[in-house]
Amino acid sequence: MDRATYDRMAEIDKDHWWFVARRRIIARLIERHRPKAGPLRILEVGAGTGSNLELLKGFGTVDAIEPDDGARAYAEQRSGLKIKGGYLPHVPLDDGAYDLIVLLDVLEHIPGDVEALTYLKTKLAPGGRIIVTVPGSPWMWSAHDVAHHHQRRYTTASLKRTFREAGLRPRFTTHFNSLLFPLIAAVRIAGRLTGKGGGDDAMPSKPVNAALTAIFGAERHWVATLSIPFGVSMASVAEPTIR
Repeated sequence: MDRATYDRMAEIDKDHWWFVARRRIIARLIERHRPKAGPLRILEVGAGTGSNLELLKGFGTVDAIEPDDGARAYAEQRSGLKIKGGYLPHVPLDDGAYDLIVLLDVLEHIPGDVEALTYLKTKLAPGGRIIVTVPGSPWMWSAHDVAHHHQRRYTTASLKRTFREAGLRPRFTTHFNSLLFPLIAAVRIAGRLTGKGGGDDAMPSKPVNAALTAIFGAERHWVATLSIPFGVSMASVAEPTIR
């Protein structure tokens, strides 16, 4: 992503409704689909500015990768972790090391998504799992995707196919950000029709931000157990096909 996009994320990711509610949803996904009890060894691929690292540290020890120098420096400052640079599959990682690997709105940025997952599969410990979140509904492609350098948006079928081609078995797949789906879809379509450029991640007023946080965050109560057929985003949990 562009330097300006990372800078903007660093400014808003602590309080913006999308980041706050998404962390609540991610926490529930991990709680429900963690591979074992007790502390986990976790790898976050694409840590960005580090907005998820504190959450992940609550589940165990965390390693992270972030290729952008500026974002990595910010993430290290706020988390106290030493974060690896570089791009997959050219980042040295120990085989069989991680109970859980997460790619949180990262896979859509990687040109070779199958190759990346194939590499990460070898880094899972016995019983380990991968959790990803990605943008869904390809027809919603908009200036937001262009501004964030997305390579693609996924469908249930295409995401499952990507996992299978990497030698992974999807255990659970669902859409989320479903309650706000009609509103966000309307905004994206309007932007396409009017030729509006750039992303749509401006910080709203406090009352609106609080309302959107509550609505989106409410999905944590069912997102990890129900397979929802529509939504702005998708989540999937996978494990190696052969153990």
